[in-house]
Amino acid sequence: MGHSRQRLDLTGQRFGMLTAVRPAENIGDRTAWLCRCDCGNETVVKTYHLRCGRSTSCGCKNPGFKGLTYVDGTCVEMLRAKTVRKNNTSGVPGVDWRTDKQLWRAMICFKGKRYYLGSYGRFEDAVRARKRAEEELHDKFVREFAETAGLTASG
Repeated sequence: MGHSRQRLDLTGQRFGMLTAVRPAENIGDRTAWLCRCDCGNETVVKTYHLRCGRSTSCGCKNPGFKGLTYVDGTCVEMLRAKTVRKNNTSGVPGVDWRTDKQLWRAMICFKGKRYYLGSYGRFEDAVRARKRAEEELHDKFVREFAETAGLTASG
C-alpha cells in the first residue's frame, strides 16, 4: 500500500537563513535538501523541517549546535561524544527497561534508521549488545569520517 511521494522542487526557495540548493540523499525515509545558509555553511535538511519552519539556519543561530557535521543524516560530533540523553534512565544510550515484558531492550539509531538489538533478562547483556553495535556502526563511521576528512579519530 506504500505510495511514492513526489519530491517538491524547492530549488532557490528561502527558509529563514537557508536557501535550498539541490535535492540531497533521503534521511531515512524522508526527502532532504542541501541548503546554503546566509553564513556560508551548507547543511542537509529534511524537506518537512524546512517547510514547517523547524530548520531556519545551519545552526549558526544556535551556538550550542554550531559547527555540527551531518553525514547521511548522522551527526558526527554526537556519535564521537557518546552523549547520554537527559531522559535516559539506564545510564547507557539505547538501553531501556521494558516494564511490560520485564526485560532490558537494546536499540541503536544510525543514518536515520532505528535497529532493534534484542531484549535481555540481564542489564549487562543488553549493554554488551549495544556496545557491540556502537563499535560496528558508530565507531567505524566516526573513524572513516575522520580518515576522509584528514582528522584524528578524537577530533
